[in-house]
Amino acid sequence: MKADKAQIARLLKTARGQIDGILKMIEDDRYCLDISNQLLSVDAVLRRANKEVLRAHLMACVREAVEQGDVSKVDELTDFFDKTY
Repeated sequence: MKADKAQIARLLKTARGQIDGILKMIEDDRYCLDISNQLLSVDAVLRRANKEVLRAHLMACVREAVEQGDVSKVDELTDFFDKTY
């Protein structure tokens, strides 16, 4: 992985902490919209982490492959986006 591992780990640990908090909120029977807001916060952190991983992939792995004339990484990304979006 070419992304900043410390940054990705920090974001994932933040998400894990938020999820633990959400589980506690559920156990405490907290208000639904409060729980939903926290779920959106976790989603935002995970999206930031994923964006950084994908950015690093583009800047390193894909760039290197294209410079060498190999477009398979581009095809791989296209397939990835077809599955996820």
